[in-house]
Amino acid sequence: MDTSSAWCKAPDDEPLGKQVSRMLFELTGRMRAHLAAVADAVDLTPMQARALHHLADPCPMGEVATRLHCDRSNVTGIVDRLEERGLVERRQDPTDRRRRMLATTPAGDRVRQQMAELMVAGHPILAGLSVEQQAELRDLLATVLGASERSPSPEISAADMATADRLNP
Repeated sequence: MDTSSAWCKAPDDEPLGKQVSRMLFELTGRMRAHLAAVADAVDLTPMQARALHHLADPCPMGEVATRLHCDRSNVTGIVDRLEERGLVERRQDPTDRRRRMLATTPAGDRVRQQMAELMVAGHPILAGLSVEQQAELRDLLATVLGASERSPSPEISAADMATADRLNP
């Protein structure tokens, strides 16, 4: 593994979990910056781009909020702006007339496709990896995502905070 980058270098005594966490923070920042650039290229905010990305199939607004990890009230404004642009539409759920579904329009499908292509083109993380390494990363990420789906999001307890304070005086 190439550890020549400054963010890869760790003190000899740094625990493995902390090294991985630090690298994930760095990757998250790089992914957010790339998503922001892609969203800007299609004249969307990053949150609008994420919402559109999650609408591969029609789904209720609450599910979009869950996928975006935000409150349903925030999704209303995001969807309103996407709807104004003609990228999504609200439809009646065929199985429950009380519920509204969100679906992309043909224009929304085109923008989703454009975003997907832009996310891969010039991707700051994938650019330095061979096809084989990308496949390995995909498989490892599938494992990580699968494991994290089965584990509830942990609440940070006072005991966790005390341990962190003890480790980082």
